[in-house]
Amino acid sequence: MEPTQKSPEINQLLSSLMGKDREQTIREGNCMTCDATNVTFRDKLSIKEYTISEMCQTCQDSVFGPD
Repeated sequence: MEPTQKSPEINQLLSSLMGKDREQTIREGNCMTCDATNVTFRDKLSIKEYTISEMCQTCQDSVFGPD
């Protein structure tokens, strides 16, 4: 997947806070929050959210609720 565009400063901040490269993590299909690999999603909206927040479906459900 392709990550959403963020300013270089925001990318650097997020990568620094999480200890891993945000864009590379998304391209590899991993979760920035829980380190899950080969993440899958229940719908297109969840996929879009992943490209923004880098959170897998489980983490999205935990933060936003299941529906």
